[in-house]
Amino acid sequence: MTDTPETSNPTALATARVTPNDIVRFLLEIVAVVSLAIWGFTQWPMPWPGIAFGIGAPLLAVLLWALFLSPKAVFQVDAFGRALFEIIVMGSVALAWWGMGQPIVAGGFALLATVSGVVNGRRRI
Repeated sequence: MTDTPETSNPTALATARVTPNDIVRFLLEIVAVVSLAIWGFTQWPMPWPGIAFGIGAPLLAVLLWALFLSPKAVFQVDAFGRALFEIIVMGSVALAWWGMGQPIVAGGFALLATVSGVVNGRRRI
């Protein structure tokens, strides 16, 4: 039996493992982008600035995530920097839901994002 690149390196298998928290974090990111779009399109007058906020807010969140928080982030920051950017993105989503008059959704999202962020931060340390 020959070794394939996937089986010859046991550390590659260990680093490629997806945890349940990774799935939760991915779903939180999707909900964050959609939530910011909903906020932008519904809370601002159309056509301008509603379209600008409806498209710009999610794009800004995706940009921050790609630059600082993704697994292949452009800029590598320490744990405190990652936490700061995650608080900015996820906190803005919770505030958006609060501003839309949905405090239960805002609180639930904030609680889930906080727990997931703490679990992820502890795992990275």
